[in-house]
Parts: sequence; C-alpha cells; structure tokens
Amino acid sequence: MLEDKDRIFKNLYNDLGADIGSAKNRGDWSNTKEICSKGRDWIIEEVKKSELRGRGGAGFPTGLKWSFAPKKVGAKPHYLVINADESEPGTCKDRDILRFEPHKLIEGCLIASYAVNAHKCYIYLRGEYYNEGLKLQNAIDEAYKANLIGKNSSGTGWELDIYIHYGAGAYICGEETALLESIEGNKGQPRLKPPFPALVGLYGCPTIINNVETIAVIPTILRKGSKWFASLGKPKNTGTKIFCISGNVNSPCNVEEEMGIKLKDLIEKHAGGVVGGWDNLQAVIPGGSSMPMLSKEISENITMDFDSLVENNSGLGTAGIIVINKDQDIIKCMARIARFYKHESCGQCTPCREGSGWMWRILERMARGEASKDEINMLSDVTKQIEGHTICAFGEGSAWPVQGLLRHFKKEIIERNNFDPLIKNKKNIPYLIDQHLLEEDIKNVKS
Repeated sequence: MLEDKDRIFKNLYNDLGADIGSAKNRGDWSNTKEICSKGRDWIIEEVKKSELRGRGGAGFPTGLKWSFAPKKVGAKPHYLVINADESEPGTCKDRDILRFEPHKLIEGCLIASYAVNAHKCYIYLRGEYYNEGLKLQNAIDEAYKANLIGKNSSGTGWELDIYIHYGAGAYICGEETALLESIEGNKGQPRLKPPFPALVGLYGCPTIINNVETIAVIPTILRKGSKWFASLGKPKNTGTKIFCISGNVNSPCNVEEEMGIKLKDLIEKHAGGVVGGWDNLQAVIPGGSSMPMLSKEISENITMDFDSLVENNSGLGTAGIIVINKDQDIIKCMARIARFYKHESCGQCTPCREGSGWMWRILERMARGEASKDEINMLSDVTKQIEGHTICAFGEGSAWPVQGLLRHFKKEIIERNNFDPLIKNKKNIPYLIDQHLLEEDIKNVKS
C-alpha cells in the first residue's frame, strides 16, 4: 500500500481545495525556477532516470520521448500538446486531475515546455468535459495573474502561453495524430507514421504530446528526485498510478497507488470488493475497455503494471479497471463494447471500418444464441485481420476485447449457441485449421 508521504495527488477527492493558494500549500509551484535553472538536459535526464512511462495507455518512456525533440529551434517553433481527450470507457483519472489538481498540470506544462523548447502549449480537452474546462481555465487565469506562466514564467525568463482546445467528443481524437488533425481544424483521422510528431507534428512543427497524468507528475518527480520515484513500484514499471475502479464493485473509486500492486488488493481494499463477494467475480478488464479481459483465476494474483499484464495477454492501458461479476451476461457485455468501437471507428482503414462492424454483428448473434458453429473461428480470424493492419492502434483496441472473450469464455459461447447438432456436418466449416479445436471444445462442454 502506498504511504501518504509518497502520494503525488493529495487532493484527488477535493478535500483540500483546487485554487492556487491551496495548491501552493500542498507544495505546488515551489522551486519551479530552481528546477528550470538546472537546464533542459538535466530535466530530461532526471525524467529518464525516474523510468516514468506514459500514463495515457501506450506506456512509452517519457524522458526518451522528450529527447526526440530537436535540441535547437530552427525555422519552425516547437509545441507541447496535452492529451486530455479522456474517452476510454472505464477511465476518469484525468477528469479528477483537471478538477482538483489543475495546478500540478499547469506547472508540469511549464517545465515540460521549457525542456522541449516550446513557447506554446495546447491542452486538448474532451468536449464533454465542459465543467472541467471551466475549472482548468480558472486555474490557468490564476497562474497568469500570479506570473507563474506568461512573459516571464515563474521568474525563469521563459515565455509560455497555454490554450485550451475543446474537441467534439470523438474517441479517435485520443490518438495523438488524430488529435493534432483536430486542433488544426481537420477531420480527426490518424496520420501515417513516420514522420513522428516529435519532428513533424502540429502545423508541421516539432511537437511533444503527453497525457494529463504524465505531465502532472513531472514537478513532484523533479522536486523529490528520480531515485525516489524509481524506488516505487517495480523496475521499468516505476512510480505511482491513478487507478479507476468501476463496474460490479461496492464502492467505485479513483485511487492513487504504487505500480505493481495486486489487482485483488485494489478491488478488495479500495473499491469495497466485488458485488456478491470475490467468488462472484467473472472477469476483470484491467486497463479500459480496449484491453483484453482477465479471468477470475488470473485476477487472483496478477499485479497491476505494464509488464505483468502483457505477460498475461492484456495491458495496463489507462488503468481503468472494470469489474464484471457473474450477474452479467459476459457475451452481451463484449457485444456492447464492440458496438462502441464500431461506432467510434474513423473509417480511414478498411480492416477497422469493416471489421469492427463484423465483430459487433457476430457477437450480437452469439449473445442471442443464433450464431453458427463456424462463426467462432470466423470471429477469431476477423480480429487477427484487424490487429496490426491499421494506421493507428484503434484496430487493436477494437480486436483485443473480443480476443479476450474468446480466450476465456469460448465454452459459454458454445453452450449459448448449441453447436452440437451441427458438428456432424464437417464440410460446412470453412476454417479447417481450427476444426479439430472446435470439436474438442464442444466435447469438453458435453463432458
């Protein structure tokens, strides 16, 4: 369990006030000038040593990303863009930072902008976060009034202006290059990479894009030191993380905890346990709806960090933990998630545009018990034709939840759709490579 002295977000539940005075009482905006005076190279090196990985889903090393920005400013200005388009179902961590800890984000913007030579910072805010946007703008106004940002930000001699840009609620704009397109006034569709945004980003200029939580922890890391942050969690999975726990739990919540904490401890100790008790648990989605679910058996002992979840065919993602108990129809749950991704696909890539609809329609038939026996193999085949064949990771995000269902709940699909009478007609199975496996699954269900 994380000790109070190691907590970064001390006002996560709005007990202490979000205004600038309250933020300063918690240690925000202290020694900002001294931190910047140590130089860009020192800041980037400290972030590298902390082993901080992006908190937006991809988990890319933050210091390494910053080092990709050109060392010198050429003919084109540099930009910093903050991704606050929090649209992943099951995730609401950035929302609480924007509401209750906005000054941590603003101070982080100043330090990061200085480190990557950016004088302009854009915070791309999800359109539905209207009230959060008002609170963030109020905090930005407070920072300008106190000369913490602006012409001579915090006495550093660095000029920084911060702008809020509202999106229109499209999930795809959470992808960094689609976000850039949206800021430029274009349709939110991902760009081909390379070139990467660090060299050719916003308006064709060098741009660093980071998640809200990633930037908000930077000032604390630099004050307390990279060794302190790296001492928390596990190697290459260091520091603290805000976990969002929702679904069939008694007390849904956001909680800051140490990376590497056991999933069961998060659910039992912070979220009041599974509705109906731990034995009533059916599955857990560990990182927002785009990550493959985990079975009850895996959830028993797994730790919440990037590497452990990858080893178990899932991912930490945004750390949006969705608990599903046995009162829920797991096939219908996945059909609903598939419908979301079908609706949110930008339509640019054929595998995603067509495949997301295929997956949803097949899952709907499976949920009703109307699917044919070959559709299990067909559904698996569709996910693999989407995965790895699209411009951005949206394709994987739509395919992985379905793969998780097939990995852990194929037996339930077989039982629901009563495949047994059809198995005799082997000639009608087009996916011959999986025919034997499907027959074995049906035999296991019968036995």
